[in-house]
Amino acid sequence: MGHVVSGSGAALTAAPASARSAAAKGLIMRTAERLYASRGLAEVSIRQIGEAAGQRNKSAVQYHFTGRDELIKAILAEHAEATERHRFAMMSPLGDVAGLSLRDQTRCIVLPRIEHHVELGTPSWYGRFLAQVVVEPALREYALQAHLDTPSLRRLYDAIHSRRDRHGPGQAYDPERGARREAMIRQLVVHMTAELEAELAREQPAADIAAEAWRRLGADLVTAVCGLIAAMDADENT
Repeated sequence: MGHVVSGSGAALTAAPASARSAAAKGLIMRTAERLYASRGLAEVSIRQIGEAAGQRNKSAVQYHFTGRDELIKAILAEHAEATERHRFAMMSPLGDVAGLSLRDQTRCIVLPRIEHHVELGTPSWYGRFLAQVVVEPALREYALQAHLDTPSLRRLYDAIHSRRDRHGPGQAYDPERGARREAMIRQLVVHMTAELEAELAREQPAADIAAEAWRRLGADLVTAVCGLIAAMDADENT
């Protein structure tokens, strides 16, 4: 009996400690995202993140993350998972994405990101944080592969590239041109969402007004991306 009581007591004391650790880790991630977004990756040290997060232990950040890059990857992974949930919910009822119109395929690329921004509220830092990460040489490839080139996005891009109505007679898909098209789309979406996020952070509108602004941007981005794809296809076929 004594062993059972001792084991139960250990479990009871471990649970709050685990919860505190998870809360501290989440606070560090949110603080790092805010500092990186507002100051830039090169201007923020691990020590500054720990201090801003109210961690008295100077090694608190290193306890949860091996270093800066692991911390940033954890932040990216959290947002990628949330965005993928929105994309899964949007794509599931649609069936085979290859059979969708170009506009619907593009909506599935753009709008899950927009809905994630809506759920983050105002102010948020994710858009500006991501804009910093994608131009950081040490993190760019990870960000592109793990965050901006997920399996669901790859299915959508492949469906767009393979559309039968995209190429003229005898013309095949050009992978280099396709990669350039994807890069243009990423740049447009990443930096326009960062711009709107900064604007909303300055103005602090009510939640419904902010959500409307995000969804208006989403609609504009869908139109812009469709236009970009159509223009490049027309040029390719001339």
